[in-house]
Amino acid sequence: MKDISTYIPISKAKSELLDIIRRLESVEDAVAVTKNGVPAAVILSMEKYEGLLETLDILSDPKTMKSLRTSMRQARQGKWLKYEEVFGR
Repeated sequence: MKDISTYIPISKAKSELLDIIRRLESVEDAVAVTKNGVPAAVILSMEKYEGLLETLDILSDPKTMKSLRTSMRQARQGKWLKYEEVFGR
């Protein structure tokens, strides 16, 4: 995920919440809500939130991570299979 580029004070977030939600539905972004100038919360679209949870699930699964590391190592070594070798024709 990209760095958060939008910070908004909590008082402004309260009055503009609907607009913030609408923007997040159409733009892949996150908004940090600040309290006394310090980030206190982050607002994400539901799609972004679900993607974050899915990423955490993958990263916390040792078997999946082992497979990913193996695949990445093989890719760096140029050990690619052609589409036909995997799926045939």
